[in-house]
Amino acid sequence: MGLLLMGIIMLASWLVGKQLKNKFEKYSKLHLRNGLSGAEIATKMLHDHGIYDVKVISTPGRLTDHYNPMDKTVNLSEAVYNQRNAAAAAVAAHEVGHAVQHATAYSWLTMRSKLVPVVSIASNFVQWVLLAGVLLINTFPQLLLIGIVLFALTTIFSIITLPVEYDASNRALKWLETKNMVTREEYAGAKDSLSWAARTYLVAALSSIGTLLYYVMMYMGRRE
Repeated sequence: MGLLLMGIIMLASWLVGKQLKNKFEKYSKLHLRNGLSGAEIATKMLHDHGIYDVKVISTPGRLTDHYNPMDKTVNLSEAVYNQRNAAAAAVAAHEVGHAVQHATAYSWLTMRSKLVPVVSIASNFVQWVLLAGVLLINTFPQLLLIGIVLFALTTIFSIITLPVEYDASNRALKWLETKNMVTREEYAGAKDSLSWAARTYLVAALSSIGTLLYYVMMYMGRRE
């Protein structure tokens, strides 16, 4: 049952990832009528929210877009930073959504930020602890239990990430619409792009929950 569950989740993750890639390729061809680049979109959204201490910078790679609360930077991948299409606008506005969350002390983001140091440590060891726990399950089952606790921390982090990501997308779409930054067609493309991006986080959370349940069942089976 555990392996079947993992297989279903892996298939879902692959399908969502593939669809997301297709959506972004599609809406990368939908050029903005206002002619603004992703960097310009991000800067305008920051200023419209009264945020002037956050920098918008270009970062190498693809799908490397993120907001860094430590140095207050909106990091946009080279394509998003320079391009002027619905996909770039969606990503840029989404990342600024995180900056707005930070500026307004959004509770879920604050909670996630507090977990980062703990989850970072847990992530460095959980794989090896779980592996050792499985190998030694008949002689030292407590080790697997320790691995389960560590993995549970990363699962909680994945779950908390969901409202953070969905809220950032909602803030982005609301701003794009209320400020008339995009046409109706461009808005639909941005919304579709962000909807599929959000689904990747949902699948990741479900995958983490499924994996956690798999190890819990393994541990409970050993106890029986």
